[in-house]
Amino acid sequence: EFSSMAANLNKMVEDLKELMDKERESERTKNELITNVAHDLRTPLTGIIGASSSYLENEEKLDTDEKRALVSHIGEDANWLLNMVENLLTVTRIRNDSASVNKSLEPVEEVMSEAVFRLKKRIPDANIRVLLPEEFVMIPMDATLIEQVLVNLMENAVFHAGSTEPIECRAEIGRDTVTFFVTDQGVGIDEDKLETIFDGTGQTENSSADGHKGMGIGLSICKTIIVAHGGTISARNLERGAQFGFTLPRGEANED
Repeated sequence: EFSSMAANLNKMVEDLKELMDKERESERTKNELITNVAHDLRTPLTGIIGASSSYLENEEKLDTDEKRALVSHIGEDANWLLNMVENLLTVTRIRNDSASVNKSLEPVEEVMSEAVFRLKKRIPDANIRVLLPEEFVMIPMDATLIEQVLVNLMENAVFHAGSTEPIECRAEIGRDTVTFFVTDQGVGIDEDKLETIFDGTGQTENSSADGHKGMGIGLSICKTIIVAHGGTISARNLERGAQFGFTLPRGEANED
């Protein structure tokens, strides 16, 4: 009896230790997320404040083109802030709902087209080449969330690839899955960052230099969305540029 009690006690201690470790890890992840969100919000807010101050202080000296340029910068930064808020609300909703999403059958080509349309509204001069699948396929998904993933991946490529070559967005239809790819012809990703690029802590080296956010938060949200759909997401370097891909199952729609 004492032996059995000791074994049970040891099991309780191990379970408690595991629970405490998970809680500490959750708290660490939450703190890192807050830190990185604050970092990412600071850049566009600083830009908005700087551009608006320049406009107000020098309004009489500025010509029409200079005024339009300042207002354009304010608009770009404001749009990015809106996108960031949408991302954060999305990931919060998913996590609060036990990582479940409401899925319905959606056409792959329409989701891809709508994602490019949304990106073009935000970045009109984005150079995107879309390769729609020849086969008409409908798969279960939350279309708005998957479009958001595609927009995030294409936006990252626009701002961080360091290339003016077209960014390719395409889908491959498999028997049980559909895989979406966003491929650029830019500078690629540092090899030491590939393993942790989706954990929400990474910042690109040029995030402060080009005035745009790092990739960490947006990619972390992409992963949350894809995992909630029962899929997988990955990144790799090609001979030239980088490729992000995510795979969704071709299952039945549900009403979670």
